[in-house]
Amino acid sequence: MALGQQQRVTKERTSTKKKTDKTVPAAEAVFRADPVLCFLEPKTSAQAMWGMSLRDRLIKQFAKEDVTEIIPVDAVAGHPGPVILLREDCVIDPPLVPVIAKRPQFALLSDVETDICPVAVHTRGEAAVSAAESMQSNQPLPDAANLIARRPSELSATFWDKLRKREVPYARAVSPENHAEAEWRIFMGTYKGATDLVTKYLWPKPAFYVTRWLAPTSITPNIVTALSGICVLLAFWLFWEGQFVAGLVFAWLMTFLDTVDGKLARTTLTSSKWGDVFDHGIDLIHPPFWYAAWALGLGAVGLAWSAGMFNVILIVLIGGYILQRVMEGIAIKALGLEIHIWRPIDTFFRLITARRNPNMVILTVVTIAFGRPDWALEAVAWWTIICLVLHGVQLVHALIVKSKEGELTSWMTKPVDTNAPS
Repeated sequence: MALGQQQRVTKERTSTKKKTDKTVPAAEAVFRADPVLCFLEPKTSAQAMWGMSLRDRLIKQFAKEDVTEIIPVDAVAGHPGPVILLREDCVIDPPLVPVIAKRPQFALLSDVETDICPVAVHTRGEAAVSAAESMQSNQPLPDAANLIARRPSELSATFWDKLRKREVPYARAVSPENHAEAEWRIFMGTYKGATDLVTKYLWPKPAFYVTRWLAPTSITPNIVTALSGICVLLAFWLFWEGQFVAGLVFAWLMTFLDTVDGKLARTTLTSSKWGDVFDHGIDLIHPPFWYAAWALGLGAVGLAWSAGMFNVILIVLIGGYILQRVMEGIAIKALGLEIHIWRPIDTFFRLITARRNPNMVILTVVTIAFGRPDWALEAVAWWTIICLVLHGVQLVHALIVKSKEGELTSWMTKPVDTNAPS
């Protein structure tokens, strides 16, 4: 059939479709731009991970990229468009999913250097057929497939700029032998590149076990966030009453649940805009109220300050908290990146800067070691002043460097191989 005749037939069939809305346009049957998924049967028994099968995890991940249609492997040869081949026994870090979905003629290799078989391939036609055969037989991709094959550590600088952390994303097959390792790797992959010392060093292990216990249950991340909100109110009331140690117990429980709710949402792929607002809203609002309640509670134990001292301490604590947040916002807008990920020293400073968790460490240590909750809050006030000065120097220096160099680059744009021996 001549090209002109084919175009006329296509227009006629498309027109018929518009009138009846019962058939797929002929043009779409000839060529499809949107990829579909095709799962390749696993070589090992199916593994559940964080409350769902690996296949269901992948379906949920790709649905966020609007890739929802699934075809069987025997339909690959006749499919008129791109196909994303996925090993049904693999796990893929969420930041890698858009890379796979939006990059044709691409193969994602495992982050484990010894694995030669890809975990995902985005291609079409004969290349898809030959790639599927290779993946099913656990063999390297044939040269004839003409695919760009990359491990996560080999992705472009643009990808790492968006990732904002140095840890190499995971992409690997899961077996009974490495299931526990993969489960831990998924959990740790939910952490940010820069955070405080409590979140980074104290909570991961206990949060891992609690999150794993909650994952298969009906307890949602928002329920955990609601429980943390109750702990915020209990700590506030106990501080006001001068029951500082009891208040610290609920305050620490809140910080722990604040870790768990986010990890539960990310490991079970149930993050939502409302959950994010709910969680971050509580995080943003409560610290100044805790400080005010603590200052008021000093009167209940005979350690009340003078009116002048009371006002100065609260102005420093609440004003310093607000100013620090403002500085971070200015950095993001003016510098184009979070100030805490610019240089290694900035990331280290994030561990101990006067945010809630480091301040909680000061409050707890001074209160329990010396029995002086007034000294504890004064120490937090002094630490807030010191950190404000350091943040100011940090921000001014960054603005000067940017004015000279034109752009700042995060030190986290260079990946660290998590499989390398330590």
